[in-house]
Amino acid sequence: MNKKICFPFLMLLFSYTVAGQKVLNMNNGKFRIVQFTDIHYVATNPASKESIELIKEVLDAEKPDLVAFTGDIVTMQPCLEGWDDILNTVEKFKIPWAVVFGNHDDEHDKTRAEIMEYITKRKYSVTSRGPDDIKGVGNYIIEVSDGTNTGFLLYFMDSHAYSTLDGVRGYGWFGHGQIAWYRNSSAAYTKKNGGEAIPALAFFHIPLNEYADMTLARKKIAGMKNEAECPPAINSGMFLAMRECGDVMATFAGHDHDNDYIGKYNGIFLAYGRFSGSKTTYTHMTQGARVIELTAGEKGFKTWIRLKDGHIINTVNSIDFNTENK
Repeated sequence: MNKKICFPFLMLLFSYTVAGQKVLNMNNGKFRIVQFTDIHYVATNPASKESIELIKEVLDAEKPDLVAFTGDIVTMQPCLEGWDDILNTVEKFKIPWAVVFGNHDDEHDKTRAEIMEYITKRKYSVTSRGPDDIKGVGNYIIEVSDGTNTGFLLYFMDSHAYSTLDGVRGYGWFGHGQIAWYRNSSAAYTKKNGGEAIPALAFFHIPLNEYADMTLARKKIAGMKNEAECPPAINSGMFLAMRECGDVMATFAGHDHDNDYIGKYNGIFLAYGRFSGSKTTYTHMTQGARVIELTAGEKGFKTWIRLKDGHIINTVNSIDFNTENK
């Protein structure tokens, strides 16, 4: 069991800024995140127990400071029972966790808003519904503090489900209100930081269009691309906003179960998590999780994949990543 975070110290680890953003503290100058994605948990299907075992094994081995769930977590009813199974498993380790939804999370007996209301009441949740006046359920920011200053920002964003425009097929995209919210938030943090952007990571479910652009351009990637990327049919400009604001170092998505790569495209790392599900859905990959590690004072990160069998693969240090294929 994780010994790094004990309940008496939870309030030191999990607090709020004046603006209401949640704050997590670094641990001896490090902050480690485990990303689970596309679990497709079905409470009534015994195959889902494999994902519970994966969560236990990864958290026990990696001892993270935050668990990030990037969508398609519980995909069939009974919905809340499924969330209880997963979150009870994480909370036995006394680790804060954050959630963004995928395109399948509300395709059963509960809406996005109902799920959000239920899960945010839990003790170790650092998940927020986010502003009511912009598109989506689950647009929020977590600050990572070195004990004195905000060293990193973690943006969590609802990438929605499917197109809502007649004649446009496929998946959803970030709305203009979300992009404005991100830009305004980024600008406010930069101003507060004396004009210097605070290094940030972004988590959401559906990959940006630039993921496909990157591999089409045959840029170097670490990891596997075993299926075509499935971004939305419309590029609404979130990548451009991130590039112009200059704070987001990397984005972490899910959605495409047979991809787990990371690469750098036009100044931003684009990464998938590792499929964390079971035989309740499709995959041709051994289940696992992505791990991300931040270090105080470094504008960069390390990341790797931990597989169900305990093997570590595809370790990348963003600072010395060679972007050119050899």
